[in-house]
Amino acid sequence: VQLQASGGGLVQTGDSLRLSCAVSGRTFSSYNMGWFRQAPGKEREFVAAISGSGGTTKYADSVKGRFTISRDNAKNTVYLQMNSLKPEDTAVYYCAADLLTYVILRAPREYEYWGQGTQVTVSS
Repeated sequence: VQLQASGGGLVQTGDSLRLSCAVSGRTFSSYNMGWFRQAPGKEREFVAAISGSGGTTKYADSVKGRFTISRDNAKNTVYLQMNSLKPEDTAVYYCAADLLTYVILRAPREYEYWGQGTQVTVSS
C-alpha cells in the first residue's frame, strides 16, 4: 500500500486548503484512513479519520467545525478540506491507512501505512 499526499501550501489566516491523499491498493474501501499533523518540536497528532465506507468520521477538538474529511472510494482518494485556517494549524500533514482495525482509532501507532507528508503553513 502506497500513499501520496498533496495539496499543502502557504496561506493566510482564514483561508482554505484541500489536501488529497491518493492510495494504491485493491481494497481501499476497507481501509480506515486518517490525517495527522506534526509541527516543529511537537509530537505527531491526530487530526481526523474516516471509516472505509465513509459513514463514520472523527475529528480532533482543535479542528472540529473547520475541517472535513471525506473519501472517494472510486478514486482511491481521501481528502481533508481545511477552512478558517489558523497559524496554529501550521504543520506537516500526513495521511495514513489502517488496514487491520474495524473501529476508527486516533493513535498514530495504530496506522500501518503512511504518506510522505505535505507542508501547510498559515501566516498571521
